[in-house]
Amino acid sequence: MRRSAAAVGSSLFLALAPGTVAVLLPWWLTGWRAGHWWPPVRVLGLVPLAAGAVVLLSAFTRFVAEGLGTPAPVAPTEHLVVGGLYRHVRNPMYVAVVAVIAGQGLLLARPVLLAYGAVAGLVMAAFARWYEEPELTGRFGAEYERYRAAVPGWWPRLRPWRGPG
Repeated sequence: MRRSAAAVGSSLFLALAPGTVAVLLPWWLTGWRAGHWWPPVRVLGLVPLAAGAVVLLSAFTRFVAEGLGTPAPVAPTEHLVVGGLYRHVRNPMYVAVVAVIAGQGLLLARPVLLAYGAVAGLVMAAFARWYEEPELTGRFGAEYERYRAAVPGWWPRLRPWRGPG
């Protein structure tokens, strides 16, 4: 896949998948109307919200630059993506989406978003375990197995993995 096609496809997928899960559904649940929590707790929500947004954009860029493809199952990468944040955690996009939802929950003082974020996280974990991991094992074989053994799926390692990539 050419980089330009990967960039267009990744941008579209970013808007459709994380855009729906992390923006559209939280808006639908809350109308982005804020509750009444202690202001410092609400302001603290900006940290995971902003960090999650930066991680999402970085991960999507990595799929285009390193993988020559998209995160979408219909247009997968040509190469296993193991650079950047993927040296710390195998699922930075999913972690970032949950962080964005949790950040909105704190910022808006809306417990429904915290519960929704937990459910969304469980759904993403199930998808990763029962679809993505077997798919990546089938496509990349031993390369993915080495990566999977070295890099945790959900809790980032402090020192980056120094494997290939």
